[in-house]
Amino acid sequence: MIILVTGASRGIGKEIAQNLAKQGNKVIANYNKSEKEAQELMRNNQNIDIYKADVSKRTEIKHMIEYVLNKYGKIDVLINNAGISQNKLFTDITDKDWNEIMNTNLYSAFCTTQEVLPNMIHNKKGCIINISSVWGIVGASCESLYSISKAGMDAMTKSLAKELGPSKIRVNSIAPGIIDTDMNKNLKKEDISNILQEIPLEKIGNPSDISKCVEWLINDSYTTGQIISINGGWIIT
Repeated sequence: MIILVTGASRGIGKEIAQNLAKQGNKVIANYNKSEKEAQELMRNNQNIDIYKADVSKRTEIKHMIEYVLNKYGKIDVLINNAGISQNKLFTDITDKDWNEIMNTNLYSAFCTTQEVLPNMIHNKKGCIINISSVWGIVGASCESLYSISKAGMDAMTKSLAKELGPSKIRVNSIAPGIIDTDMNKNLKKEDISNILQEIPLEKIGNPSDISKCVEWLINDSYTTGQIISINGGWIIT
């Protein structure tokens, strides 16, 4: 299969790209600023191709999709993983903050999906997986923009699952809890300890926990419109 993963040079995206490449898929790993990490990812995996694009900009997304289709002829799976977070009081949020978070997290998923869909609809098959967050389900204090953007991804997932089902295109979200990535490195030991007391499995997750679910969703044929939260039981809805 031909699989495009946005934000794939680090963290969850990197693990997803590596795991899917090991399964024999051709993975196009999108990155923006992490050139060194992306080059290393490609060197270590013969089934990984890389493409630099700022997915908050439609023009760069269009060029990326054109590159993939011209080189590989199709896109079987799209994984919208690119995202950034912010910790700030709601009253301190600026218009610049709004635009940066929304464009990177939500608009990018909207645009990339929109640009990929003509090929999937033509082929009457496809799989779209959005990497959202548990905060999109329950909200997070001082991370309102991040929570809003991820809730938007989940809403898009549900709507598109209904719209694209007749074209045999499945759309799902994975909403991770606390995962051991650079995005959570700012958490203090005390914060981690307090969180662990609230998690029934008494541990934080690993990127591999998410990549395994991605692999399952790709191989599955009857799951669509679902928000699958992998969080160790921290949030049960």
